[in-house]
Amino acid sequence: MRKLLKYLTGGYMKETVLAPLFKCIEAVLELFVPTVVAKIIDVGIANGDKPYICWMCALLAGLGLAGLAFSITAQFFAAKAATGFSAAVGSALFRHIQTFSYTDLDELGTSTLMTRMTSDLSQVQTGVNMTLRLLLRSPFIVFGAMIMAFTIDVPSALIFAAAIPVLSVVVFGIMLGGMPLYGKVRTGLDKLLRRTRENLSGARVVRAFCIEDSEISAFRSENDSLTAGQLTAGRIAALMNPLTFALINLAIILLIWAGGVRVDSGELSQGQVVALYNYMSQILVELIKLAGLIITITKAAACGRRIQSVFDSGEGMTCGTEKSGFEDYENTVEMRGVSLKYKSASENSLSGISFTARKGSTVGIIGGTGSGKTSLVDLIPRFYDPTEGTVLINGVDAKEYDLEALRSRIGVVPQKAVLFKGTIRENMQWRDSSADDSEIMRALDIAQATDIIEKKEHGLDSMVEQGGTNFSGGQRQRLTIARAIVGSPEILILDDSASALDFATDAALRKALRALKDTTVFIVSQRTSSIMHADKIVVLDDGEAVGIGTHAELLKSCAVYREIYESQYKKESGVSA
Repeated sequence: MRKLLKYLTGGYMKETVLAPLFKCIEAVLELFVPTVVAKIIDVGIANGDKPYICWMCALLAGLGLAGLAFSITAQFFAAKAATGFSAAVGSALFRHIQTFSYTDLDELGTSTLMTRMTSDLSQVQTGVNMTLRLLLRSPFIVFGAMIMAFTIDVPSALIFAAAIPVLSVVVFGIMLGGMPLYGKVRTGLDKLLRRTRENLSGARVVRAFCIEDSEISAFRSENDSLTAGQLTAGRIAALMNPLTFALINLAIILLIWAGGVRVDSGELSQGQVVALYNYMSQILVELIKLAGLIITITKAAACGRRIQSVFDSGEGMTCGTEKSGFEDYENTVEMRGVSLKYKSASENSLSGISFTARKGSTVGIIGGTGSGKTSLVDLIPRFYDPTEGTVLINGVDAKEYDLEALRSRIGVVPQKAVLFKGTIRENMQWRDSSADDSEIMRALDIAQATDIIEKKEHGLDSMVEQGGTNFSGGQRQRLTIARAIVGSPEILILDDSASALDFATDAALRKALRALKDTTVFIVSQRTSSIMHADKIVVLDDGEAVGIGTHAELLKSCAVYREIYESQYKKESGVSA
């Protein structure tokens, strides 16, 4: 949590200082109130001096108005600092997450990151706001009231001196006991949100397998566990107010009894007893506020540690400085002895892959499910780094490139077609924000998606719902292919991105892609028809390249490729290899 404070002191130092300062000034004014009331009783009422009483009442009103002004000003600065701090942390956290490699994202999980970015950050903001307003004010009132009590009567003030340490033990004991529990509660919330997210996003799968009851049971189990943790933490926190009230009221009883005895003996006046009672009441009110503040701080500290854990996580990727490659280099992509082992995996997903891709050529990647096709193409834009070997882009090690410069040269169409809420034009301009309509329509034409635009009333200004739910699977795939083509990337990666297209559209797409003379195209597919006309085909089996060559060469030399081909094309006369 302490590491996060740099976002508060860095840009909001003035507000961080002024908020508690104005609160302390308000507290000073509040401490004078019991003394003024005592004067009204002992001087004004005792002597029947009405002008004096009116003057003192006006002074009380003035103290109240001044205190209100200082309080509003303090709350303004506290709110400004807290919201600014929250915005700064949120922005920094989002920027940090954007630097994560796929490995980091896989390890942390989406639901965990969403919780950190939303509810945890909101809890920290509340904690900062309350801290600036009350952390100095409440102790200031408590100890100030005790000091003022000593100025009135030392023997009576000793009751204050005895009560405050006992109260401090109770308050801080509950805080120390509750802090670990709130951390466990937030972890339980992560698990519950993960299950909720999985069930909402995979609702169709859950229903298709008729496992609603088991998922409801699992949700109920995790929800009950979270509830139990919250109840335990809540019970400990609930002890704060009754224990505080009991101790303070006991001290008030002792104070009134001792004060009454001393009034009878003439050692104290009635006004002084009322002032002492008011000071004790102020202590009670402030300790109740302090108790609530400590609970809030405890929650905020637990959430702050969780946010900081995200900042501390993610090794990210070392970023080189190379921003320009050798444009005329013969081989756009070259892999030398590349192996990949995912974090926490026991075996390699890729082993000893070596091949070259000439500029402007088409490379097909094929293999069985789980053979490592996606893992292989993910190495090109450095979504993952190889654990062994080297990936060269235009003759330069991919690790030496500036990441932004590298990925700006590459168009990627992932397996899952994802569109974002906005217009079709806005989605098409993701690679190149300056792309005009002619460039976009060219990319749509290559991706065989022109008809999608023509059927929409507003054309490129037609809205795309979140996730592209207002388009079919085939339409989403064609639009994501067009998005990757906008800006004319040097390398285009199609990761099984035509699976929802019919054979005619797939064939038209491949024909249009061959017209991209300066673009090296990687096509990952389970269909031999999609890659059989490629200049080079890499056949993967269990993470190893078991065959590299053209379609005709692989039919003769690679049993794995021949098996895939024959499973899709029956041996019939007239079928050409």
